[in-house]
Amino acid sequence: MSTATLETRELTNLDRCDACGAQAYVRVVMASGNELYFCGHHARENEEALKAVASHWDDQTDRLS
Repeated sequence: MSTATLETRELTNLDRCDACGAQAYVRVVMASGNELYFCGHHARENEEALKAVASHWDDQTDRLS
């Protein structure tokens, strides 16, 4: 998994969590190129499983504080 910049952009309130619809602060890019978006809660809840299959993990939860 890479943490390098991959067309990094700041996630906005238009980016919604795929699990609950809240604002997304984590973008997960899969090897296929598909992207998943998660709020901080659901990203942490599924982090281990997601990181095992992700090619890129873009965590912007530091913007929450």
